[in-house]
Amino acid sequence: MMDRDYQPINLKDVLIEMKDISELMVDLAYSAVLYESNAIADEVIELEERMNDLVYQARITSMMSVRRLEETEPMSGLLQLAEASQRISNQAADIAKSIMRNVSFPANLRKALPEAEEATHRVVVAAGCPLDGARLGDIKLQSVTGIRIIMIRRMRQRIYDPDKHTVLRVGDVLVGRGPDYGFPALCELSGQPVPDDDDCNAAAISDLDRAAALMIEMKNISELSVGLAYTALLHENMDLANEVMALEEELDEMRLKLDLWTLEAAKRTDDVASLRGMLYMSSFAESISDAAGSIADVVLREIDVPPIIKRIVRESDEIISWVSIHEGSPLEGKSLAESYVGTVTGMVIFAVKHGNHWTYRPGRNVRLYAGDLLVARGRRDGEEKLYGLCGADTDEIDDFEDSE
Repeated sequence: MMDRDYQPINLKDVLIEMKDISELMVDLAYSAVLYESNAIADEVIELEERMNDLVYQARITSMMSVRRLEETEPMSGLLQLAEASQRISNQAADIAKSIMRNVSFPANLRKALPEAEEATHRVVVAAGCPLDGARLGDIKLQSVTGIRIIMIRRMRQRIYDPDKHTVLRVGDVLVGRGPDYGFPALCELSGQPVPDDDDCNAAAISDLDRAAALMIEMKNISELSVGLAYTALLHENMDLANEVMALEEELDEMRLKLDLWTLEAAKRTDDVASLRGMLYMSSFAESISDAAGSIADVVLREIDVPPIIKRIVRESDEIISWVSIHEGSPLEGKSLAESYVGTVTGMVIFAVKHGNHWTYRPGRNVRLYAGDLLVARGRRDGEEKLYGLCGADTDEIDDFEDSE
């Protein structure tokens, strides 16, 4: 057993970092599968080590913090949040380790992964490229490529959610999130070749194609569940917490179906070993959804949610926003595609409430109306832009945070 030295820490800061790392590990794990990349898998495994240290620090600090019986229930909610982050981290690391062990994944799955709602990309800054020595704010990388840099690894240092003042250097490993079509431009700016997509020449297998499509749906639902769970926690919203549990049950059924289709596909292919990866992935998505259920459970059991939990959700790298569309807003009467809300703000709208009806993972044709409630995730500067588009006063953001 590896010895770890305990150091006095701020529990809020530890839980924020745990939340950020677990979400980053999910993105990197899917990206490692997409590119069959040992380098990206290495990043995931290194992050797991950091997560293990944080879990140790969080447990010791929480035990030392509780002095009275009435403090135990709020602390149990914090520990449940930490446990959910750890479970997500462990499953992401298992996917990375399977890649390091040369477990293959079906070409059908890797071909379908870019069609997921968001892809994760990794490049290294080469000497003399346009990014070498440039400030993120000057090159407007997200505007040019549609990809937002969520982490920079510089030697052994990691910079999470870099701001516009961050200067890029040769050898920096950039991890970004955004549409797949922006990746070639990111490669060109970083001085890296665009990988060829020439390894998807396997014959089409009906059951495996269906399994790959279902796996992408499972990926999207599992990530949606996490976003909804944190939103339910942030607003202590019982309806959203119940929806998370319903999605967990739906995903359990989807896994049974996916495993069946994968086994059916095994009858029609000589490369049965490649199907193991599909079974790993279905377990991964289900575990993420289970962790989301654990977060929602804090709300469902009416555990006292201490203010620190809300600050954790609001102060993490990727914040969650909850804003209503006001009358006269530029968004009123437009579809998501017509409004360009994602392009303008960089925020991902993952739920819309119209009247008493919720639409999760709204499509491009979903139309927005005054009074609709939008739930989105993204950066803090994107949140301000979203509030502006909705016709809401950005002072409401400050009022919300002050109320916590």
